[in-house]
Amino acid sequence: MLAFIQTGGFFMWPLMACSILTLAIILERFWTLRKAGVAPNGLLNEVMTRLRDDRMTIDYIRSMQSKAGLSSIFAAGLLNSKHGRNAMKESVREAASHVIHELERFMNTLGTIAAISPLLGLLGTVVGMIKVFSVLMESGAGNTALLAGGISEALLTTAAGLGVAIPALIFHRFFSRRIDVLVVTMEQQSTKLVDSLHSDRDKPGVTK
Repeated sequence: MLAFIQTGGFFMWPLMACSILTLAIILERFWTLRKAGVAPNGLLNEVMTRLRDDRMTIDYIRSMQSKAGLSSIFAAGLLNSKHGRNAMKESVREAASHVIHELERFMNTLGTIAAISPLLGLLGTVVGMIKVFSVLMESGAGNTALLAGGISEALLTTAAGLGVAIPALIFHRFFSRRIDVLVVTMEQQSTKLVDSLHSDRDKPGVTK
């Protein structure tokens, strides 16, 4: 591996760093964006059961508040449920914005790596070809060893750049889609909670 990097020249090092960072982000996002951790299936039923049985305590709400994802959104809504539907919706919306921000963490970094890796590879290719032409100008076509070295550097950086960019782009799209699905799920669950506590929706001809 070290010989491979050395053959590729200077630009292999930043590409190697990008590949390590990409792998770290992918592993972290797989763990963070688990549905069980963000929007557990039975959470709404558990909350509704506690509300129905009058077992909703402030300690339980605080424990939900300390968790990530939908639990923290529910906690924010429950803490403000006594102030009316609009106040509860606003608190849910504010908590959801923080949750979404956490879900999107490192996504810009992953997208940036997917964009710049081919450019770094292309830059290494250009540098390698410059070396090839420099050898041709100084020694002619007879120095095949130096020519091969420049061509190898050019090809290796191109391959490395694409090798980093392709998985980064694939997982960026994959995680973006997963985030969209989780956001929709949390929105639906939060709406159900608000509607269950404040079923008196605004309707034409109805006064409060």
